[in-house]
Amino acid sequence: MTSDLLFVYGTLMRSYAHPMARLLSANADFLGEVSCLGRLYRVKHYPGLVLSDAAADVVFGELYRLRAVEDLLREFDMYEACGEGFAEPTQYVRRILPVTLADGSISEAWTYIYNWPVADLVRIETGRFL
Repeated sequence: MTSDLLFVYGTLMRSYAHPMARLLSANADFLGEVSCLGRLYRVKHYPGLVLSDAAADVVFGELYRLRAVEDLLREFDMYEACGEGFAEPTQYVRRILPVTLADGSISEAWTYIYNWPVADLVRIETGRFL
């Protein structure tokens, strides 16, 4: 399964002043704010998304259509330190998941899922990092 969509919920969002957020906005089309089922945790100065099936567990973020999908995903995999060449278990894994758009429609998008234990992390109850 593949997609040219990327769901971001932390340091890659438009309002975050980070070089990788600028790379994303310069090379992708912003499609709007979306949400997914999950729980958000503060890892350090960045968040981690853990999937959930509970309807009350919602994480909010932004959806982008990537112009050069493979090149950009490779860059973001390096930024998130996951994928080929990184020791397992990586802190994040890239997966496709359903996201809900403002109009209620569902799309499938890549995102980065937090892959380490969250027992000692603070949950961001609002589901919004910024």
